[in-house]
Amino acid sequence: MQAVGLITEYNPLHNGHLYHLQQAKQQTGADCTVVVMSGNWLQRGEPAILDKWTRAELALQAGADLIVELPVFFATQPAHLFAQGGVEILSALGCESLVFGAEHPELDFDQLATALPDDPQAFHQYNATFATQFNTVLQQTTGVSLTKSNDMLGFCYYLANQRLGQPMRLVPIKRQVADHNQTTIKDASLFASGTAVRQAALAGDWAALAPVVPAATLTQLQTQRLQQWADFWPYLQYQLLTADVTQTHQDDQMAEGLEYRMKEMVQNATSFEDFLHLVKSKRYTYTRLQRVATAALLQLTTAEVQQAQAHNYVRVLGFNRRGQQYLHQVKKDLPLPLYTKINKDLRLHGLELDYRAGRVYQLINEQPQDLYRKPLIHLA
Repeated sequence: MQAVGLITEYNPLHNGHLYHLQQAKQQTGADCTVVVMSGNWLQRGEPAILDKWTRAELALQAGADLIVELPVFFATQPAHLFAQGGVEILSALGCESLVFGAEHPELDFDQLATALPDDPQAFHQYNATFATQFNTVLQQTTGVSLTKSNDMLGFCYYLANQRLGQPMRLVPIKRQVADHNQTTIKDASLFASGTAVRQAALAGDWAALAPVVPAATLTQLQTQRLQQWADFWPYLQYQLLTADVTQTHQDDQMAEGLEYRMKEMVQNATSFEDFLHLVKSKRYTYTRLQRVATAALLQLTTAEVQQAQAHNYVRVLGFNRRGQQYLHQVKKDLPLPLYTKINKDLRLHGLELDYRAGRVYQLINEQPQDLYRKPLIHLA
């Protein structure tokens, strides 16, 4: 069997994601669709609106064959590390191709990726975002700037694939209609951005949502508890109020001096949104601040995240019969550890960070996320 891979968040799964799945199968002719999906904490530094099990279920219903989790130590990172984690897992699972959405699929991503220096220290300036530093180098060496988020992410897929020796063929497809950050759902449109879908769901605007999401997604949004940062604000506030700045300084992605600013601004902040506005400066994007806040909430330190990134793994969330057959085909030769459930030993060691992230999410979601949870199985 041949497999095509997708790297996703499905926050939540909407018609654009459905189109992506369909195109991945159509353009590659693959026998199996393997989806690497972020867990309960996402790349923009925010909690998923629906938990990972609900989102994995929706992905299986939409036609995905095998769903595996992108570990939290990659899922909550800037684009280059998010891409690295996903590409490593898909490569380990033997996927022959990776299909991703891009605003400008006509770009020669492969050629652009060769223009960057191999030295990661070239992008460690504290006073500029990683994307800004990337684009500065790209502009200087190629004359091209990647200003759209999915173009940048696609570029990072190519970069990660090159550094692994190009095990996969990468296939960009055109994003449909909605811009990534578009906040409203257009009348008579079948597509909307994830941002617009989440805002409509949190507002209970089911009439606007119905045309742009699968029926199963609409049902889950109407019946499940929907998580957002405001739910976790009291826990983050407590962490920042009580932790010493020497401890907060160790949080993943914490910039020099930001811990003092966060410690000061949390004293008078009345909400998570208010806190972000108080901390925000030209030096930090809102996404960067959200990722740092996520690390502070989950107490993810730079040291343990970097150590975990050197020990990636494959954690199965669900599969259908085709996915089961493919997993059986490749598991004997997997270069990464394969996990189908978290027991007490893995909770304390191999999957400690994912367990911690799920347990904090469970404080609000109130549904068990990891310990002894088995993969979803669709064998009908």
